[in-house]
Amino acid sequence: MSDSLIRSASRGVPPGHNHAVRQGCERQSAFLFPGPHGSLWRAWFEDGLPLILLAVATLIGVTDPGQTGSQRWEIIAYTLLTTVVVVLTDTGTPPGWRTPWRNTTAFVALLSCASVLTLVDPVFTVFTIAAFFRALTLRPKPAMVAGLAVTSALIHSLPAGGPVVALQTWPFLYLTIVAVQTAAIAGGFVLSERFIAQSEENRALVAELRTAMEENAGLHRQLLVQARESGVLDERQRISREIHDTLAQGFAGIITQLTAARRSGADPAESRRRTDLAIALARENLQQARRAVHALTPGELDGVGLSEALAAVTARWADRAGIDAEFSTTGTAVALHPEIETTLLRVTQEALANVAKHARATRTVVTLSYLADQVALDIRDDGVGFSAAPGSPCATASAGAGTAERTGGYGLPGMLRRVQRIAGRFVVESEPGGGTAVCATVPAITAPAIA
Repeated sequence: MSDSLIRSASRGVPPGHNHAVRQGCERQSAFLFPGPHGSLWRAWFEDGLPLILLAVATLIGVTDPGQTGSQRWEIIAYTLLTTVVVVLTDTGTPPGWRTPWRNTTAFVALLSCASVLTLVDPVFTVFTIAAFFRALTLRPKPAMVAGLAVTSALIHSLPAGGPVVALQTWPFLYLTIVAVQTAAIAGGFVLSERFIAQSEENRALVAELRTAMEENAGLHRQLLVQARESGVLDERQRISREIHDTLAQGFAGIITQLTAARRSGADPAESRRRTDLAIALARENLQQARRAVHALTPGELDGVGLSEALAAVTARWADRAGIDAEFSTTGTAVALHPEIETTLLRVTQEALANVAKHARATRTVVTLSYLADQVALDIRDDGVGFSAAPGSPCATASAGAGTAERTGGYGLPGMLRRVQRIAGRFVVESEPGGGTAVCATVPAITAPAIA
């Protein structure tokens, strides 16, 4: 069939109507034949069902012992004619050609042939069943209901002589059967369409949700990488400042003293004094270098897990500070990424240092909790506490920073920055006379998670 014929057949049809017809047929078929091979079963059902029912009815009709030879040939002739009509009007029709006009033509042709065959032999009522499925392709919906009603009226009256005979013989029962059957089939089809539409919407939502989760996971990985890179950059800058403020200045002083000692060669005492100063500076620089190496690779984590390291740090701190301290672990311990473990170790050390300097506490509890996808570190004391400054995500960090920073400590803001660099959350809770609680929650990234 040419495109011009399709266009001419579709004249007078509202825009998008053909698409609605195809969509309705596809939804009906998808409901009946789900799965990856649904299209193959759908093609077999739509194209093969009328011919199969026709073949079954014909076989029963021609093998009926009560049929005469002429009646059998009459059945065969009508069957061949019906086969040609069905093939030409419906079977094998591409989905793009299923316009309202073509669907109506196929339905009328099929129902007409089925009616004639049923009048010839009532056994062809079986073939008339195919007209119900063709009626479901009619659009708009009132046309579909009308097609179902006509099919029901004929299928229940033709074996008895036709609708007129049925209305004269048992009108109430006949009309009730037709009405109930039409309503049941049409209602079931409409409900199935709604169910399929809802299922398609749910599948689309699930796909969108899956995509969003994948994007979220990608963003989370990207955030962790960026946090790690940012932390590396910050650490490099800190080490650069450390080297400039300690080692570089120390080396400069050593060079100055050795140069002066060489120039005062005539004065052994002055030369010795300068040399002694250079040696003292060299020793001090060696200590500074050791401190820098210690900051890069915490010795507390060498060969032990995080929980063991924090337990040792807490015990040593309790001995030095003279404060009762308790350490506990909950959950299943796992080996975390070195940057995660270093951050939690430094936060513990600085938090305990703050307790010793400012809290005037008698008891401190350190708890390390391994959760499903996070690790939480809590340090609580029964000290004097302090007032929190409202209006900040970590208000107490800002409020308590002054005391720690005036004494040269790392301070709550420093702990906050450390935790935020690895996409963690840092919270401080305190009130005057109520003690202080420091909580750091970080992602539970295992050692191989970040290369």
